[in-house]
Amino acid sequence: MLPRISIITAVYNRESTISSAIDSVLSQQNANIEYIVIDGKSFDRTQEIVQSYGNRIDKSICEADAGIYDALNKGIHAATGEVVGFLHADDLFAGPDVVSKISKFFLDPSIDAVYGDLVYV
Repeated sequence: MLPRISIITAVYNRESTISSAIDSVLSQQNANIEYIVIDGKSFDRTQEIVQSYGNRIDKSICEADAGIYDALNKGIHAATGEVVGFLHADDLFAGPDVVSKISKFFLDPSIDAVYGDLVYV
């Protein structure tokens, strides 16, 4: 069985991109994902957009923080998966099978971390 992967998105005032990031995570196929969104108390429509996904997002925390690293650490603390990954609020996965491909690497007990190339657009 594939390991549970907690994917954390930290966001602050990104109403223009947060839906695409969330959709990218939710479109992942054949993966065991726990999705966590940490909103630093955005004052635009970000939190409204996050809430519109309802229970498709496993955990949503909206509270002031001390910046992105504080938000990411809150997400790590809330995570229950065997593996933790990050997808920022203005990023996307390259396709719907990225997380399932990554998951398979963690079936090998000699692998501690996995990273991928980035494509900047």
